[in-house]
Amino acid sequence: MTEARMQETVEYAPGTFCWVELGTTNGEGAKKFYTELFGWTFIDNPVGPNMVYTMLKLDDKDVGALYQLSSEMTAEGIPPHWLSYVSVANADESARQVNELGGRVKKDPFDVFDIGRMAVVADPTGAVFALWQPRKHKGAGVVNRPNSFCWNELATPDTRAAGDFYARLFGWGKNVQQFGPMEYTSFVNGERPAGGMYQPPPEMGNIPPHWLVYFAVDDCDATADKATQLGAKAIAPPSEIPQVGRFAIIQDPQGAVFGIIKLTNPTS
Repeated sequence: MTEARMQETVEYAPGTFCWVELGTTNGEGAKKFYTELFGWTFIDNPVGPNMVYTMLKLDDKDVGALYQLSSEMTAEGIPPHWLSYVSVANADESARQVNELGGRVKKDPFDVFDIGRMAVVADPTGAVFALWQPRKHKGAGVVNRPNSFCWNELATPDTRAAGDFYARLFGWGKNVQQFGPMEYTSFVNGERPAGGMYQPPPEMGNIPPHWLVYFAVDDCDATADKATQLGAKAIAPPSEIPQVGRFAIIQDPQGAVFGIIKLTNPTS
């Protein structure tokens, strides 16, 4: 995390996380929570019968989005969640590779109007993410600044299988470090940090494999306190990672989980 990108960007090299999106059971409640927590504004865009896609903005730049899960999705057991998107050159080709590498395509590639083409997939351990082939929309207009996303982290019971999958799918390199008893893998896309990975210890309970999005903040403790005042729950209270930063894991009032972090060296 110490090397997270800081510059504002609208160009993402293939293999780079480029977008985050919240699926929630209460769109109005989620908008109220996140706009108050992070100071975001929003624009509602009707995209179909009874569906609104809300663009979330920071300083008038796209920072992410949210939508309300359909009754069909909730009936399938899909919980409120943040979905992380990876930019790719060709969504169809990457989806084909996902299958070949032991992953699973959960939603076949499809066009999103004229702004891009996407697919929803899962790695061999079950962690879900999205592929994004950009057209008019490259991804977030601002990242790695306070109140925008700065890191994506995979929790999985099989770091070897997952690591090999992402290395072959995206060409990511792996830098393995030891943080106390925990082994932590930092993925690298070319020369740039791509994300992180760890195996949850038994004391964390039965955590399903997932990609967690982290939002940068100016003050981890104050933001965590504000989140709980707004109805959220602290899954992991503010804690220090030596030479990295201070982080917390939050569950929003609707049940979606995300991380916040105050980086020690945000400009590196």
